[in-house]
Amino acid sequence: MKTDSLFYQIFQTFPGIFFELIGQPASEGNAYQFQSVEIKETVKRIDGVFVPATETQQPIYFVEVQFQSDKDFYYRFFTEIFLYLGQNKPKKDWRAVPVFYQRRLDPGVPIEYQCLLASQQVQWVYLDELGETANQSLGVGMVQLVVEDEATAQRQARQLIQKAQIELEDEAIKRKVIEFIETILLYKFPNLSRQEIEAMFDLSELKQTRYFQDIKEEGKLEGKLETVPRLVQLGLSFEQIAAALELDIERVRQASERQSDS
Repeated sequence: MKTDSLFYQIFQTFPGIFFELIGQPASEGNAYQFQSVEIKETVKRIDGVFVPATETQQPIYFVEVQFQSDKDFYYRFFTEIFLYLGQNKPKKDWRAVPVFYQRRLDPGVPIEYQCLLASQQVQWVYLDELGETANQSLGVGMVQLVVEDEATAQRQARQLIQKAQIELEDEAIKRKVIEFIETILLYKFPNLSRQEIEAMFDLSELKQTRYFQDIKEEGKLEGKLETVPRLVQLGLSFEQIAAALELDIERVRQASERQSDS
């Protein structure tokens, strides 16, 4: 998995993290939809665009995560932005947010675009300079974990998991956060299996809790219910299906009726 794609997954799943990175409240993410947008004329794609979810005057944010040296970075980034604006004509203000792994990878804004700096259209994030913010915020800490070296990643991951268990009251969000931390760890330690990651960070014990087990069982149940209409079409009776899937007959009947209604 490429590192930048992992960041875009984080922003899509937890949009509030991006706004924390640029010094705004995480709640600001509730008003946005994160998209990957294709630019038709050049057959290129802008991987990160935060578009206001409603007709408001909030700006559009263009995000580009950069982990490699690229002297033409700003030429490409701004070209894609202006093509997007020309094609979509959003009638909104906009911001460009380049996210660099390290400040040394920033080639500097070319003179052709420096007029944008005076208008504050560009805001930078340097992941190696997040500092204390990463310790204070669970979301920013997850971003920091992506770029942390292996020697300190284990300690930080444990702190984030503990922080999630303490701070997050919504069990569904807590599950998403912990599973995403696990995904980051699989990326950080490619030689370890998921079972080994679970054992190393005590995730196996956490996943035995009542809530995680309930979620797992819900997933299994949904999978079974999705097969009901196909089995009915094959000529099986409700009783036969219920016995085969270990469900009660009423659930089977309801699943079949829902399919008929749709």
